[in-house]
Amino acid sequence: MADLSFLGMDDDFAELRDLNQKLFENPDDFDAWEKVVRAAESLEGGLNRNSSPSSIAATRSVYDKFLAKFPLVFGYWKKYADLEFSIAGTEAAEMVYERGVASIASSVDLWANYCAFKVDTCHDSDVIRELFERGVACVGLDFLAHPFWDKYIEFEERLEAFDRIFVILKNIILIPMHQYARYFERFRQLSQTRPVTELVPENILAQYQTELLALGPKSEVETERELRARIDTHYLEVYNKTQTEVGARWVYEAEIKRPYFHVTDLDEPQLANWRKYLDYEEANGTYERTSFLYERCLVTAAYYEEFWFRYARWMLAQPNKEQEVRNIYQRASCLFVPIAHPSIRIQYAIFEEQAGRVDVAEAIYDAILVSLPGQVETIVSWANLARRHRGIDAAITVLRGQIESAEVPSQAKGTLVAEWARLLWKIKGFPDEARQIYQANTANYLDVRAFWYGYLMFEIEQPFTPETDTTQHERIKQVHTAISTDSLLPLPTMRELTFLYMKYLLERGTKEAAKEWLQLDREINGPNSVAAPSKNRPEPKPLAPAQSVEVMPWLRRAEDIYSNF
Repeated sequence: MADLSFLGMDDDFAELRDLNQKLFENPDDFDAWEKVVRAAESLEGGLNRNSSPSSIAATRSVYDKFLAKFPLVFGYWKKYADLEFSIAGTEAAEMVYERGVASIASSVDLWANYCAFKVDTCHDSDVIRELFERGVACVGLDFLAHPFWDKYIEFEERLEAFDRIFVILKNIILIPMHQYARYFERFRQLSQTRPVTELVPENILAQYQTELLALGPKSEVETERELRARIDTHYLEVYNKTQTEVGARWVYEAEIKRPYFHVTDLDEPQLANWRKYLDYEEANGTYERTSFLYERCLVTAAYYEEFWFRYARWMLAQPNKEQEVRNIYQRASCLFVPIAHPSIRIQYAIFEEQAGRVDVAEAIYDAILVSLPGQVETIVSWANLARRHRGIDAAITVLRGQIESAEVPSQAKGTLVAEWARLLWKIKGFPDEARQIYQANTANYLDVRAFWYGYLMFEIEQPFTPETDTTQHERIKQVHTAISTDSLLPLPTMRELTFLYMKYLLERGTKEAAKEWLQLDREINGPNSVAAPSKNRPEPKPLAPAQSVEVMPWLRRAEDIYSNF
């Protein structure tokens, strides 16, 4: 929300204050933001250079906050620029346009509006032309870039710079665009009035001239006529190639129903179409075309981390593009992907680690945990970074710091304790210390599945020898007994862990294993009259006759569960 504290309690600003205050309840509500913007715009019946400083400051604050949160709404950048033009003039409006094209550089409409504004307010044709060329670099490859190209050509027509128009058209006819045919026709018309030396590169012109000389002497007029015929044929081939590329892309372009940003979700057919379109461009397009399509996609699908992941991975495969990859991760992490989905930020940290910027990677992890205290994936990834660079004790220090934090929820702490024990066992090679960690914390995390699953699997996976067989079985049985009698796990989780124990009994249990297995099977799968009592026990579902006496389906189910961990 915007900072409007300077407005005081003036009744003229009551509606704006009320709408702005409602954003506290849901700062992600796009509709609420739009209402605030409209209320700000309507102050004093519409702002101009004679409006009060308070109204102008409030409206600027609202726009700045709104566009910082939703920088891809290109239409509001234009509205803000128009507002600034009416309030403060050309320079202020231009500053807004610059912020806009920096935020959404792939917007054809915004570039077309910016360039049109520049044409109307600037009298230096070189400065205007420079801006158009910046726009060409940003949006010239867009399949629907014709509004921008039309503005550029219109500007050069005003100056009667037909040589420059011809150069522009010569570039456009190579681009697969929606309206490629009309540009090609204009190019052919202009080419008839341009010298042959301007029509094709020197090497192609020299080749045609050599071929004509080989056919015998001709007059200068005949030579030029033949040259122009060959050049025309050359460009017809260019036209056919462009036409083919347009047709191939039209399959995907026709399915893009929402080419602009919005906070609402895209439906699955739209997402699937973008995936297929990117597949096509990666296989057939240039680096420039593919990267531009990614930029277009990430306007529409800015909140979908799968496309940010894909863009970063594709860019990483290109040579010498480390900074470009970093920019992708930064935009995804700092602007677009919701913090509730931290995976892209974790991968950003791993990227910075491999680049030798370990301090930056740790700062990324720390920043995630400020918003998501106790986010287990982040903490474990941070601990593993510490282990890789400073050793196992540094990793344990990271885990213990989070376990001892008052902000971390109990469920997360139990998971981190299991990770601490795993490091002691798997990495440091001290199973006895790991067992002590589990034993010391059994009473602390009675309802944490990850803790009890880790403890049970820890004991099951210890190496068996004839000397330790009985002792090891007793340890595993004790853990399962604690799960069954002491833990506060929900019934489905208790059943899941019991299946793992039953699998262990048949595969590695003692001579008494079959008896214990049948008892457990009766307790968890039998009818209420013989099952173990449980206040949370659901109504039993009758088994099919073929399963009622068959042992193997339960084994297969246990194997399926076990294979998922």
